[in-house]
Amino acid sequence: MAAIPEKKDNLVIENIQPSIDAGRFAIKREPGDTVQITADIFRHSHEKYDAAIYYKLRNERRWRKAPMHFVDNDMWAGEFVVNSIGYYDYKIVAWTIDPEDTPTESALFELRVDPVYARAGTWYEMWPKSQGKSDTKSATFKDCEAQLDYIRDLGFDTVYLVPIHPIGVTNRKGANNALHAKTDKKGKPLEPGCPYAVGNKFGGHFDVDPELGTMKDFEHFAKTARSKGLRLALDIALNCSPDHPYAKKHPEWFYHEPDGSIKFAENPPKKYEDIYPFDYYNKNYKALWKEIRDIILFWADKGIEIFRIDNPHTKPFPFWEWLIREIKEQRPELVFLAEAFTRPKMMHRLAKSGFDMSYTYFAWREQRWEFEQYFKELTQSNAKEYMRGILFPTTPDIFPKYLANQGPAQFKQRYFLAGTLSSLTGLYNGYELCENIPSPVKEELWDSEKYQYKVHNWNAPVNIKDFVRRVNEARQNHPALQEYDNLDFHSADNSNLMVYSKKKDNDVILCVANMDMHNAQEGTISLDMSKLGLAEDAFFFIKDLITGESYVWHGAHNFVRLDPNKAPGHLLVVKKL
Repeated sequence: MAAIPEKKDNLVIENIQPSIDAGRFAIKREPGDTVQITADIFRHSHEKYDAAIYYKLRNERRWRKAPMHFVDNDMWAGEFVVNSIGYYDYKIVAWTIDPEDTPTESALFELRVDPVYARAGTWYEMWPKSQGKSDTKSATFKDCEAQLDYIRDLGFDTVYLVPIHPIGVTNRKGANNALHAKTDKKGKPLEPGCPYAVGNKFGGHFDVDPELGTMKDFEHFAKTARSKGLRLALDIALNCSPDHPYAKKHPEWFYHEPDGSIKFAENPPKKYEDIYPFDYYNKNYKALWKEIRDIILFWADKGIEIFRIDNPHTKPFPFWEWLIREIKEQRPELVFLAEAFTRPKMMHRLAKSGFDMSYTYFAWREQRWEFEQYFKELTQSNAKEYMRGILFPTTPDIFPKYLANQGPAQFKQRYFLAGTLSSLTGLYNGYELCENIPSPVKEELWDSEKYQYKVHNWNAPVNIKDFVRRVNEARQNHPALQEYDNLDFHSADNSNLMVYSKKKDNDVILCVANMDMHNAQEGTISLDMSKLGLAEDAFFFIKDLITGESYVWHGAHNFVRLDPNKAPGHLLVVKKL
């Protein structure tokens, strides 16, 4: 027979939202955010009851209290403001008012507050060795330093560096991913190899490539970047070339072939003969995990605030959960980007596991319906509670076919979309120069600096620098473009016109994008006026931040015509009349 339970309050607290996998993972916010919580709270009888949210920073002793109020149908709601970065705990407490009874507490939930630059940033991806003037030798950190004014003046706030460590010699790749780099008569490589093959006789992940300069040179570069208001992000490739010191000192950290040799990396269908992958559950795996933690902390001390992690989907989830929490409990200002173009559920799980930002499928979306469907998923579903998507039109590994051999109009359109759909965007150096020759065998640029010394003509006559600058200035000056999950779509009778808006308090941005960069498109757009903070029949003033033109529109329905030779879309600031 079942035992009769002891007397206790019969209040029920359930369906607490937002929640990620029933509280298994933390929701994410930034300082200054209001955290809105709802829950279903009820009991078996008619006695009056009340509820509150109790919350605190993890290292605080005292709980703070925020009242909840009844909404409807047993739903209660409350909110509190977070001002400090770090981990918060919160719970809901409900109690009967009369007669008094033991309060009921919900399970404990976790909230992580990350720096604002985890939500808003405009990145410039720099390949350090390609910032010079010779295609036969590497540029240096001093050459990179000379480019900082150029990057800042284009309106970027973050310089993202690909790996800067010594590069392996064994099986070094050559231009356009050739299996072997060119060498001189003495066998010395004439090509730099891929920077993701980390390590040679000069060191590994704690060192800089001597071709770029010394550690003091890098420290000076980092200091100069900070003095110009530029944040630094560093690409961490958890790979080792066969020449990495770890291969001799810690051979147990790697996978092995049946003959005992260390196994090369694969990411099917790709093969990487120039790198070894780590075995994250080797017999000495705890030492490996701590070493990787120490690599991150080392570079944080050198001035890196953001870490872009290469191929995180090939490493176990428990490792990421441990590593990111371990680091953020010590250094909550550090931010992590998951570089993972992989299966959707894998990308979402990495975000849940702790990554602040995530790569997206933006580069492969072309049609209006694709964008609307995908960005509603990213910004209007529960994904917005844990995943912040950054948009790169291209990367060293991705050069979409629709950009191949195209002119400035197509390049402008993709940056227009990247810069206005998300508060996080990035540009791979050379994109502003409309470099457009595709590889005949892969979805990449031909003669990519990924495997060779390259010189960019930063003053090339064909460029979109002024356009990029205008988009970035809009991002800097308008708070609406610095929010991530405030994206709303509107309607247009032409499927080649995509209409969307972002609103933050009284700052309202309205975008109309031409999805066809070969033809002018026109049509009538239909606005949800409430999303713009306007009455249905309101007259309102709009100014295009790209062309400088201004108009007065009336009501929800207005005519637009967009010529790709003039601009890829309207970037409009909306003002009430």
